Amino acid sequence: MLDYYTADEVRAAEAELFTRVPAGMPMHRAAFGLADVVARELRERTGGVVGRTVTLLVGSGDNGGDALWAGSFLRRRGVAVRAVLLAPERAHVAGLAALRRAGGRICPAPATVAELVVQGAEALLGAPDLVVDGIVGISGRGPLRPVAAELVAGVRCPIIAADLPSGVDPDTGAVSGPAVRADVTVTFGALKPVHALAAPLCGRIELVPIGLRLPDANLIALEPRTVGAGWPVPGPFDDKYTQGVTGVCAGSATYPGAAVLCTGGAIAATSGLVRYAGTGAAQVLAHLPEVVAAETISSAGRVQSWVCGPGAGTDAAARDRLAEILATDLPVVVDADGLTLLATEPGLVTGRTAPTVLTPHAGEFARLTGSEPGPDRVAAVRKLAESWQVTVLLKGRATLIASPGRPVLVNEAGGSWAATAGSGDVLSGIIAALLAGGRDPAWAAAAAARVHALAANLAAHSSTTAGAPISASPLLSHVREAIGTLRELAAR
Repeated sequence: MLDYYTADEVRAAEAELFTRVPAGMPMHRAAFGLADVVARELRERTGGVVGRTVTLLVGSGDNGGDALWAGSFLRRRGVAVRAVLLAPERAHVAGLAALRRAGGRICPAPATVAELVVQGAEALLGAPDLVVDGIVGISGRGPLRPVAAELVAGVRCPIIAADLPSGVDPDTGAVSGPAVRADVTVTFGALKPVHALAAPLCGRIELVPIGLRLPDANLIALEPRTVGAGWPVPGPFDDKYTQGVTGVCAGSATYPGAAVLCTGGAIAATSGLVRYAGTGAAQVLAHLPEVVAAETISSAGRVQSWVCGPGAGTDAAARDRLAEILATDLPVVVDADGLTLLATEPGLVTGRTAPTVLTPHAGEFARLTGSEPGPDRVAAVRKLAESWQVTVLLKGRATLIASPGRPVLVNEAGGSWAATAGSGDVLSGIIAALLAGGRDPAWAAAAAARVHALAANLAAHSSTTAGAPISASPLLSHVREAIGTLRELAAR
């Protein structure tokens, strides 16, 4: 698993580290790792290191010190280094001295945007091959200040961020104004929530160990090979019943496709049996003849889990079907229209003792809680899970899964190819199938999100390396390939 630590947790670990090692050693470790990544990027992008040029954007405090020390190491490797000091009077003293000794060029930034316009941002930045963002670190909050924002806007080459992109909140990934969009982020000692929650602004993540002793994390990502290793496949003595039977109550005359996509997701996820109950039986069987279909829940037959809601409507009959399913002692996934019904009658679910997974997007989350998730999505999803005593999967590029009393799981999709109508129906079917196979609800939701995201990426790149927009149907058709890919990773 990948662990993510808040700014407070990292600072506490750093304070403990400072009691064990000589003063300055943690910064030297971080800076040396940063310089090494910059040198590798120079080599890959320009074919060499010696004679290349790097500009450092340097703020006050330790983040600026990391950049300055890294610049001194790069200077010793033959790189021409220019440091633009955004707060000259508060620059890290030892780092600044080290860069000066190595022969780096020091350029104080103007105090105002008006002065910078006169001087010219491009003239101050020079013509670097790479820029290092050392403006603010984990103690920074809020957007870039005007002069820093103007300089960043003037950068015309790749940016490598020290620890995190400046202007992005380290704990929430929220952006409230100008911020750095990095091509690479070199983080020190530990991954921070920003690296998962604002991945598009971070670029590729490189972790430099500095010797921190860290507690158990409260934000975790399942690694792909972990998902592959835990995915249910038929054992030597399994049959269609022992692998888990999934019940699907989805679709309607208005949205028959939801029934097909949700049922298809359940079928693609495992090798067991899928039963369908609802008004879309004819359409489901036309696309998926292996499904056992019925018109009512009571006549569907025995199942080990249910998924209810996608395209099912919000009328009295849909409400009664949802209530009937939630009255069972089986694991249940509630999605889409089912969430709309729960928003008006939360008592249907809040008293359940069986595993329950809710899968809202931001709008559905607002209907359930009365407010948007806001900038701190982790806190919001954790609060709903604790309040309702359910597992909540909050959709997004960084999908979050919270269960009461447990760390929040995060799945960073690596892209937004799954942002298409009907893809959530596929996801809910996959989760329900994993629950039918006996998997823990939080693991099932996180593993399904990983497979779902990979299937979307595979579908988008099936005919072109650049990627092309997809719909839910090709995503569904790549679910098995995604599972196979993850299982191959686990076998290596």
